Amino acid sequence: MSSPLDVTIITGMSGAGRSEAANVLEDLGFFVIDNMPPQLIGKVAELARGQEHPTRYAMVVDVRSGDFLAALGTALGALRSEGGVARIVFLDASDEALVRRYEATRRRHPLSDSERVSDGITRERALLGSLKGEADLIVDTSGLNVHELRDRLRELFADEAAHHTHLQTSIVSFGYKHGLPLDVDLVFDCRFLPNPHWVDELRPLTGLDAPVREYVIDQRETKAFLKELDRLFALLLPAFEREGKSYLSIGIGCTGGRHRSVAISEELARLLRKRGRTTTVHHRDVGRS
Repeated sequence: MSSPLDVTIITGMSGAGRSEAANVLEDLGFFVIDNMPPQLIGKVAELARGQEHPTRYAMVVDVRSGDFLAALGTALGALRSEGGVARIVFLDASDEALVRRYEATRRRHPLSDSERVSDGITRERALLGSLKGEADLIVDTSGLNVHELRDRLRELFADEAAHHTHLQTSIVSFGYKHGLPLDVDLVFDCRFLPNPHWVDELRPLTGLDAPVREYVIDQRETKAFLKELDRLFALLLPAFEREGKSYLSIGIGCTGGRHRSVAISEELARLLRKRGRTTTVHHRDVGRS
């Protein structure tokens, strides 16, 4: 008996790392098809169903027109209606990061009618807005070099490759003063907790260090906060899973992203793992001042 076809669509902004994502998934055992016209996804599915061994496919789709968006929606809807698994991974980056990358390579943006890269980025972002809203996973590559991007993608997809039938959770700690992350589904603000920054001996440390962790976790407000988070995710995770969501990204923010958000993220990950959830943790701003 053949397994359901498993398809991951890799799309997103030009210059945000689609090709690198495809390379990482190929290393993890996915069968990767680059520049895949959405109209042909059904044909690939038809051919794949004749194979004895289950294969996970990753298809890089460059979606820049309304026709492509409609064709992609139709293809994925048909795939799911026949029992297949389909997910969309959207690679994104800030406009500033995309402009820097194009300037470094001296390439022209494919959607720009002028020499201004920013014009093409604006047009592409408008075209892809609805698709980003439907994505199962959004990965913000703004502050990542190519090596960090590979590590981040492997972190996200290695567990998915082994447990791709279950909802995967990812937690990112961040500092509000460095900006909100682009790629989170839910955001929780822990700036109401006592701040270790104002304790002289704790200021140079981070939430990964035991003295800071103990300071944060031992607060009465923290215990109540974590108890409510645990109850909330006991409700949300099964509900998201019933709706077919493959990934859930959770942001935990404090002022600088070094102390409270780091400690809370680690503790929340522990609580989710106790519930049997595969959970990764990424501390975006822990090394920043």
